[in-house]
Amino acid sequence: MTGVPASSAAGGSSQAKGASVPSGPDASGASAGTSGAAEGGRSPRGGKIAAAAVNQASVWNVANLLTMLRLVLVPGFVALMLADGGYDPAWRSLAWAAFAIAMITDLFDGHLARTYNLVTDFGKIADPIADKAIMGAALICLSALGDLPWWVTAVILGRELGITLLRFLVIRYGVIPASRGGKLKTLTQGVAVGMYVLALTGWLATARFWVMAVAVVLTVVTGLDYIRQAIVLRRRGIAERRAALEEKEA
Repeated sequence: MTGVPASSAAGGSSQAKGASVPSGPDASGASAGTSGAAEGGRSPRGGKIAAAAVNQASVWNVANLLTMLRLVLVPGFVALMLADGGYDPAWRSLAWAAFAIAMITDLFDGHLARTYNLVTDFGKIADPIADKAIMGAALICLSALGDLPWWVTAVILGRELGITLLRFLVIRYGVIPASRGGKLKTLTQGVAVGMYVLALTGWLATARFWVMAVAVVLTVVTGLDYIRQAIVLRRRGIAERRAALEEKEA
C-alpha cells in the first residue's frame, strides 16, 4: 500500500492552517486594513461635518470683524455729527475720523475676504448693508443740517438701493460684476461726503461742491449702466433656458 509520509501530511496540514487563519502581524494588518476601509467609507460624512464646523468658525474672521466695526461706527458717527447742534468744527472733525475709518475698512474687508478665502454668507449680506448704512447716515445728516440739498441725497441713496434690489432680481440669471466706473463712483462719493462732513471754508468749500457734482454724475451714469447690464443678463438667461428646454424636448 502506498502511503503519504507523516512529515508531508503534517506540512500540508500546517500550510492549510496557515492559509486559512492568518496570525501575527499579518492578521493585525488585515484587521487594520478592514477597519480602515470601514472608516474610509464613513469619511465623506465626517468631512462634511468638519467642513461645516470650519465654515461656522470662519464667520469670526478679520474681514467680517471689519464689517462689524463699520456697522458699530454708524450710530457713533451720527452722534458725533449732530453733537452740539451739528456745527461745531471739533465734533465734525471727530465725525469725519469715524467716517474715514469706515471708508478705509470698506476697502480692506472685501480684499481680505477674497485674497485669503474668508468669504462667508454673513459677509455677503452684512458688507453691502454696512456700506449703505454709513453713506446713508452721512448724507441724511448733511441734508438735515442744511449742508447738502435733499435731492442729492435722494439721487445717491435711490441709486444705491435700486441697484442693490436689481442685483437680487437678476441673480437667478447671473451676477452683475462691479465695474471700474462703479469703483470710481464709490471713491468719489467717499471723498465728496468726507469733505462735506468737515467744516471747510474758502476755496475748499468750493472744491467740495465740484467733487460732489462729479460724484452725482458718476452715480447716475453707472446706475444706468447697471440697468443696461441687468437687462442684457436677463434676456440672455431667458434665451439660454428656452434653448435648453427646446433641446430637451427634441
